[in-house]
Amino acid sequence: MSIEQYQNTFVQQVFADRIGGANYGKDTNIYKFEKIKRAKAAARQAFPDVELIDMGVGEPDEMADAGIVAKLAEEAAKPENRGYADNGIPEFKAAAAQYLADVFKVEGIDPTTEIVHSIGSKPALAMLPSVFINPGDVAILTVPGYPVLGTHTKYVGGEVHNVQLTQENDFLPDLESIPADIAKRAKLLYLNYPNNPTGASATPEFFAKVVEWAKANEVIVVHDAPYAALTYDGLKPLSFLSTPGAKDVGIELHSLSKSYNMTGWRIGFVAGNPLIVKAFSDVKDNNDSGQFIAIQKAAAYGLANPSITEQIADKYSRRHDMLVAALNELGFTATKPKGSFFLYVQAPKGIKGGEAFGSGEAFSQFLIREKLISTVPWDDAGSFVRFSVTFEAKGEAEEKRVIQEIKTRLSDVEFEF
Repeated sequence: MSIEQYQNTFVQQVFADRIGGANYGKDTNIYKFEKIKRAKAAARQAFPDVELIDMGVGEPDEMADAGIVAKLAEEAAKPENRGYADNGIPEFKAAAAQYLADVFKVEGIDPTTEIVHSIGSKPALAMLPSVFINPGDVAILTVPGYPVLGTHTKYVGGEVHNVQLTQENDFLPDLESIPADIAKRAKLLYLNYPNNPTGASATPEFFAKVVEWAKANEVIVVHDAPYAALTYDGLKPLSFLSTPGAKDVGIELHSLSKSYNMTGWRIGFVAGNPLIVKAFSDVKDNNDSGQFIAIQKAAAYGLANPSITEQIADKYSRRHDMLVAALNELGFTATKPKGSFFLYVQAPKGIKGGEAFGSGEAFSQFLIREKLISTVPWDDAGSFVRFSVTFEAKGEAEEKRVIQEIKTRLSDVEFEF
């Protein structure tokens, strides 16, 4: 039977309200990333002989370091690593604590009580509302941003309050704009720096304000830091946990997906306040049985070798330089971020004497449809598109070729800003 045939059975009537209830699957709205997927497929079909340049991919374009891969193979062959990991192995926790000290200068983290591994950051964000949110409680999220914690807040009966990230405020949230009644009901404040999609970086001064605000309003801070070690042009990697008092109010989530090219490996960790780590560990223990021990040991090897990330960051920095220069020559106002592999650029208003763009999405669709360049639109706080420097290219010569191809394709129109 097809999905449509099953919609006429009792199954259609028993879905939970949190995912749509009896109307689940009948929504005709198309999710942004599904629109991009469809547009890419249509462009490939219309222009089968033209290379599609994918600047929208939010994951690394290369494999993990050979040393990490070799460590996985070595550990996977050991019979003692075959069993359940539950809430993690001591070797990984110790490596994570040392990594925080070596890369972020975060001292005094107890690997036994203040760190627990996670099967990537996304599951950790999905589980955290179960630790804190009761019906009617509020989680504060920034937009544009990553919605997982907010989605699960709603799943458990909570509410989401969004704070816009604006260019005028350097894409940092204005904490003073949060209404007093929202702050009073809030349990969680979600932050993500360097930020997806804006590429913005936090400052020690900003994190100090966050700690002060969180203490005053008794709100837990969840800092999602998968890009924290990918910084450029002299900016040192910054951890929320390096802020005085941060451990009193929150936790930080780290992932090896972006910083070690280990996206599919699904390994990260939660660090910070020991009571929060304990509560999260209890919820986690009822959701999964831990990541494969061999993967944890390979990840520990990676954490002990942060030079791997430094080499990855050098590549992204070089690509950012080239992409920013190319876009600015075309009339854009692009500024190289200090961290992450995302370049967040204001969309043009239209083409001189031609098509008008009423949104970032309209411009993004034009790029895919007419120029076979894929980006991701963000219209939550202005008309922007997100380029990613994780495009496919082997070596500097190939990188230069891809950037030049973008310039060539966009040079036959004059954009209006």
